Amino acid sequence: QVQLVESGGGSVSTEGSLRLSCAASGYTSSVNCMGWFRQAPGKEREAVANIYTGSGNTYYADSVKGRFTISQDNAKNTVYLQMNSLKPEDTAMYYCAAGNHYGGHWRLGSVNYWGQGTQVTVSS
Repeated sequence: QVQLVESGGGSVSTEGSLRLSCAASGYTSSVNCMGWFRQAPGKEREAVANIYTGSGNTYYADSVKGRFTISQDNAKNTVYLQMNSLKPEDTAMYYCAAGNHYGGHWRLGSVNYWGQGTQVTVSS
């Protein structure tokens, strides 16, 4: 089992910044990929960014590329999502996720573990 605890959500104005953190514990060696999904009201959950914990390779949704940066601190078993130039359309519940995937952008079916979610609200 892997436990994921997120922090760092909140409310900002357009063009503001937030950093989300996700601390993993438990059998973390059982997963090779961690990242973030988000879900806005009335919409499907979508992948935002993922990082392969071994290689450090990162992948981003087109909608956040150039604005968001995912990173990891292996010593702390923590993954971060730095979000800059936020837009109202980034408003959603953000979920940390962990699982196994083999190359490129991951998807819902590759996720084995979820965090509880943290709300991000961007006002215009």
